[in-house]
Amino acid sequence: MNRSNRVIVVGAGPVGLLVALALARQDVPVVVLESAPALTHDLRAGTFHPPSLEMMAPYGITDEMHRIGLPVRHWQLRDRREGVIAQWDLDLLRDETPYPYRLHLEQHRLTPIIHDKVRAMANVEVRFGGTVIGVDQDGERAWAEVETAAGRERVEGAWLVGCDGGRSAVRKSLRVEMDGFTWPERFVVVSTRYDFASHGITPNAYVADPDQWAAVFKMPDEAGAGLWRVAFPVPPDEADEVTLAPDEIERRMQYFVPRPERYEIRYKSIYKVHQRVAQAFRRGRCLLAGDAAHLNNPLGAFGLNGGIHDAINLAGKLGPVCRGEADAALLDRYERQRRTVNIEYVQEGSIRNLQLLAERDPAARRRRFDEIRRAHADPALAKAFLLRSSMIAAVRRERGIE
Repeated sequence: MNRSNRVIVVGAGPVGLLVALALARQDVPVVVLESAPALTHDLRAGTFHPPSLEMMAPYGITDEMHRIGLPVRHWQLRDRREGVIAQWDLDLLRDETPYPYRLHLEQHRLTPIIHDKVRAMANVEVRFGGTVIGVDQDGERAWAEVETAAGRERVEGAWLVGCDGGRSAVRKSLRVEMDGFTWPERFVVVSTRYDFASHGITPNAYVADPDQWAAVFKMPDEAGAGLWRVAFPVPPDEADEVTLAPDEIERRMQYFVPRPERYEIRYKSIYKVHQRVAQAFRRGRCLLAGDAAHLNNPLGAFGLNGGIHDAINLAGKLGPVCRGEADAALLDRYERQRRTVNIEYVQEGSIRNLQLLAERDPAARRRRFDEIRRAHADPALAKAFLLRSSMIAAVRRERGIE
């Protein structure tokens, strides 16, 4: 493989693999380095907005996602006491996108789709089981120091892209700080096959409650009935073993939707939630994308979607640079576009969503609910709301940044 314009991608998640695929389609050689022995089984992300589906469609990914994914046209904002505040219909966006809905598909089912596309490319090599312990660069190349079972080796290329998650070794090696904060409460995610549609809950719903809000997502399931995932907040001082104990999981589920029988729980996990953006998305010949560049709470499903937008934007600029058709300064535009949009849309939107669900001041809750009801009742305001919540507005803002 020619190393003179080879790109090193660190991380074989969906963002890293999408960067590799998009570059390979432009005749740029790529090597992907992944510390895990195989593709990871991540259960957290799983909602894809219209722009993400549009971006992945030219690679044949979107068609394959539709074979197993669940299109979700309607989603709700609910209040535990008042019921449905607004039920949004994404068909209002039918003149704005060929995909006027959300597509639900868990991340661990998307990654193999992209990986299969990558494996079909002769100019991409994916290496599993090698941990990147540091990266460096000079004026003409970048390299990664990789620890493998056989020992340490240096992998060299012209450019390096860190897509290695929130604890990114690439970002830390580049000494790029993450601005922002970590939420004091953690999230617990519980999966069950019980059908919440029988209670009038749409396959995507957000339930406001000052004591225990909830976020609901129905996912496709191998069994055919569908798998419902529900996220709840966890107090900062609650021990993990208490949170994940069967009786405590049952208590939370019964508070969400009471029923005579116990819930059959398929999966449960707990994790911390961050709101952070890297101070820089580029350091010379090294770039950051996905969770390595930005982290946010999942309310609104902006995280993985934002990473997909990073991947397509970056590959669209890095490809011409690697082929000698554009100056490397073009990559600074990637940083301006994606960092700005992440701050203005992803961070602001996801923070606002969580604050709405957890709001304790009755007057503040009433004002926000009234605003949402007014927007829902006015077709023009409703469309503007959906353009923003679907990330279409963010993509349009990005394209206007020079």
